[in-house]
Amino acid sequence: MIQEVKRNYLEINSLEDLNEGTKPSPDYSLTLLDPINFQLNKFFYKNIGNKHKWVDRLIWNEEQWISYVSNENVQTYVLKFKDDLVGFFELIHHQEKKEFEIAYLGILEEYHNKKLGSFLLSEAIKISFKKKIDRVWVHTCTLDHKNALNNYITRGMKIFKTEIINI
Repeated sequence: MIQEVKRNYLEINSLEDLNEGTKPSPDYSLTLLDPINFQLNKFFYKNIGNKHKWVDRLIWNEEQWISYVSNENVQTYVLKFKDDLVGFFELIHHQEKKEFEIAYLGILEEYHNKKLGSFLLSEAIKISFKKKIDRVWVHTCTLDHKNALNNYITRGMKIFKTEIINI
């Protein structure tokens, strides 16, 4: 069965344009995954992505996962509540273009509806701009969480491209 999906590409070109999400309680922590751990990336990808048809990486073998997370331009940040995993985002630094791509960003279902997505996105944008870049961009589609597009726009991102794809 073919499904029509609308994909939006969004960008933010200055930290001054960020409308920051509310910081959750001190029980939440966000850390760079260091050392890298492809199993955590894979865990988040599968557990968050299963409802949103994230399928590209499902065919990856262990070597492909390790190669991806070992790339010096890829960073993974993990959000925790005390010791419990909550969500993550992956940033890809495109040095030649002076930009960061938010490759994946998501919250595990049991932590939905706690305004954590706005905090997580705000942190991804702030961390990216610390590297003296010109923009942060992301794409989202109608298969993603129902609040995803609104979250990006509310944080100050602007749509720069829209396309319809069939999957």
